Amino acid sequence: MTQTLGYGQPMGGIAQTAFVVEDLQASIARFVADTAAGPFFVLDHFLTPGQTYRGEESRADITLAMGFAGHMLIELIQPLDGNPSVYRETIELRGYGFHHFGIACEDVDAASRDYQSRGYEEAFRAAVPTGGEVVYLDNGAGAQWGFLELLPVTPGMDETFTRFWKASQGWDGSDPLRSFI
Repeated sequence: MTQTLGYGQPMGGIAQTAFVVEDLQASIARFVADTAAGPFFVLDHFLTPGQTYRGEESRADITLAMGFAGHMLIELIQPLDGNPSVYRETIELRGYGFHHFGIACEDVDAASRDYQSRGYEEAFRAAVPTGGEVVYLDNGAGAQWGFLELLPVTPGMDETFTRFWKASQGWDGSDPLRSFI
């Protein structure tokens, strides 16, 4: 992999900023109107087998959307149920809003071990449609401060997010909601 992703963010640096939202469509409309971010690519009902939350199987269902403002990938996450999750932790502690920074990693497991050696613990893990697994890390203040998400830089991830970024270049504001796939 290159040291810079196809959409201009560095390996090992912040590649994404994420927010947990109450209403995905209203949040997208606000981001589009207030920040000219977009278009947003929506993945409905992201609940894959094998997800873990705090060491237990996760049954929390979410819908998410991703769009760009410049080179920054913005992720909006709407919980669809009341099941325990890293998203519900944040909502219960401080409400909707900032949730995590995504860090681009060539090797998520090695990066997770490194962060764990510095006092972080794994809060959530799930396979993602762009390949590999994401890991959310908590340093004891996760829901309070925000989590770190380790993003697996796979060819599928870089191609997908670069495609989203290219769609944002010169975007005229039309068709703000698009399919993730």
